[in-house]
Amino acid sequence: MSQKPQQMDFSSIRKILVIKLRAIGDVVMSTIVIENLRRTFPRALLSFLTEAPCKDIVLGNPNLHHVLVLDRKAKAQIGALARLQADWKFLQAVRHQQFDLVFDFFGNPRSALITWLSGAPWRVGYDYRIRQWAYNVVVPSRANELHEAEWHLDALRHLGIATESRHLMVTVDTVHRGFAKSFWRDAGLTSRPVVALNFSGGWPAKRWPIDRFAALATTLIEKYNVNILIIWGPGEQAEALHLAETCRHTVTLIPKTNLKELAAILEKVQLLISTDSGPMHIAAAMGVPCVAIFGPTNYRLQGPYGAGHEIVVKQGLDCLGCNRLDCDHTSCMQLLTVEDVMAAVERTLSRLRIHPINR
Repeated sequence: MSQKPQQMDFSSIRKILVIKLRAIGDVVMSTIVIENLRRTFPRALLSFLTEAPCKDIVLGNPNLHHVLVLDRKAKAQIGALARLQADWKFLQAVRHQQFDLVFDFFGNPRSALITWLSGAPWRVGYDYRIRQWAYNVVVPSRANELHEAEWHLDALRHLGIATESRHLMVTVDTVHRGFAKSFWRDAGLTSRPVVALNFSGGWPAKRWPIDRFAALATTLIEKYNVNILIIWGPGEQAEALHLAETCRHTVTLIPKTNLKELAAILEKVQLLISTDSGPMHIAAAMGVPCVAIFGPTNYRLQGPYGAGHEIVVKQGLDCLGCNRLDCDHTSCMQLLTVEDVMAAVERTLSRLRIHPINR
């Protein structure tokens, strides 16, 4: 298998598939390739394959013609034979599309198999162990060197595709913005700047203590007279309520939302303070400055993409960036104080021209 086949004739590419199965933040960062592909292949049909929980990230993107959805949760509820039949039917449907060019940006055995069985003349993926045999264009991975968004662009560069756009995109429409506007009005958020707090994290080790988020909210209200908005997702409402009850002042919880409604809400805030999580990447894609709290993940590789963001990390720890899902001490998060985070918040608020009320 050659590392890079003969030079691609761009005019021969009629149908393109981008595969990024999960997770929410990773799918957001993969959207950086879409506008670049559209510019290079203006007449091609461009499709995106992801799993059901992430579909709202790419649905409605004006540069995409189709979004293919792999629903693993639904398949888990049926028998083994029926699941195999559903998998085979899905693979046949992908092959039937007759894609000319497929990018596998997920790189697990399932996505590699989908790429291989697509039958596409150009199958692009990274040099990950045995999975690379599914591809006929193998890209040397710089996952430990580049920000994840830029890592996606390496595959395009490898084919000679221009990568002028650095645009992450989560599409919201008038319905989603109307939802956010109504919530803003009903919650009384229109008169003061709004700072959102996102306490969640996909892994237990990525979480900063709830009581410190509450203390941070108290300090921000007393010093800056801002509205505090608490972000929460599936399974997190009880923790969100606990955070609100722990704070010495009234804060507001967002309602139950889908990802597009969440994006429309985040679009309206002045600042998001967040752990490494999907909402952090959505906010960055919506152009919202983030103060991002990092520990077990590498902020240079997975931090909020773009300008205007601040990173809070406890320097000097040997275990920083360990990528452990769980940890028996989480020193990287436990040793971060409210003052550490507040210093980054104040720098950002100053740039936003939001000043202390008693200065």
